[in-house]
Amino acid sequence: MQIVLISGLSGSGKSIALNVLEDAGYYVVDNLPAALLPQLVTHLRGAGWMRVAVAVDMRSGASIAALPSQLEVLRETVSDLRFIFLEARDEALIARFSETRRRHPLAGGEVTVEEAIQRERDALASIAELAHRIDTSDLHPNTLRAWVKDFVHVDESEGLTLMFESFGFKYGIPLDADLVFDVRCLPNPYYDPRLRPLTGCDEPVKEFLRKIPEVGRMAEDIRRFIANWLPSYVRDNRSYLTVAIGCTGGQHRSVYLVEWLAERFRDQASVIVRHRSSARRAADRGAAQVHAPVEDKQP
Repeated sequence: MQIVLISGLSGSGKSIALNVLEDAGYYVVDNLPAALLPQLVTHLRGAGWMRVAVAVDMRSGASIAALPSQLEVLRETVSDLRFIFLEARDEALIARFSETRRRHPLAGGEVTVEEAIQRERDALASIAELAHRIDTSDLHPNTLRAWVKDFVHVDESEGLTLMFESFGFKYGIPLDADLVFDVRCLPNPYYDPRLRPLTGCDEPVKEFLRKIPEVGRMAEDIRRFIANWLPSYVRDNRSYLTVAIGCTGGQHRSVYLVEWLAERFRDQASVIVRHRSSARRAADRGAAQVHAPVEDKQP
């Protein structure tokens, strides 16, 4: 039986994640009190459901405090338990509540949206550490849908999921990062007009970076650091470790190094690769096409 738990901050995209799982055939339960998790699992197992997704968050009030202990109980009876925690920066959450005109569940009276977000973030801080965290601040909904699909299909036979994530410092450091490496000191393919529109996944950019000794030394230093400390994270019973590699725009150097590192760790852990800035640019291009004047579109 596979159980996928969804938690996180209000406005961070939990409904999107649940809809993805429901469309994939999961039995979905939203806003369940944590104390009822074991009974729910027992009931659904008896009814023949083998894939279940459950959202547990601050809407259930004080019962959220029982979630860590309920997780321990579930791990003894469920063979495949996965936990996703969605979060976002304050300004992104405030903008979403403003755009949708929805009320934050902890706001009201003299409590502002900003204060409600901080209260919720503080209350869920310890729970976030138990989960695979996804920072949705700059994510297009379609990107979040794809990342949730990738996560639930990961083979967890190795016990730890190792995620390599590229990003651009000009967009901010991802909240979900456990380890952050800054590679802005490396030569930038952006200044070559031929390479500027490409990414670190394209062969011309790879060839450019492979020829630079500093790039090879940086890549090997990061690989060695992760390899040396990965066993310690495993011994600490960590289920997820996110390694974020950042350059200026998240397009060339960080993408190349993420792909290089992921290839070298696939035989040591379950590996996920994400390119935050590439997904952001793709979403921006799609939005530009949707909003372009009809007369500007090519046949």
